[in-house]
Amino acid sequence: MTLSIWTIYDHPKDLPDFFVARRFEIDKPTEDVIVAGDLDTLRDRMVDKGLTRIYRSEDDDPAIVETWL
Repeated sequence: MTLSIWTIYDHPKDLPDFFVARRFEIDKPTEDVIVAGDLDTLRDRMVDKGLTRIYRSEDDDPAIVETWL
């Protein structure tokens, strides 16, 4: 089983009109993306998946809101 990590971005350059959640397998990006107009919708989706929020680090890219495991 591979560790999946979802990272939520605040209006990234490739989708500037949305909040975006992207799934990574450890440190490799996948094609799994969830797009929403608001942050709460993405958070609800992460909770529905049974995931736990990890708050962003000061060293993270400014577009990163949080990560979910």
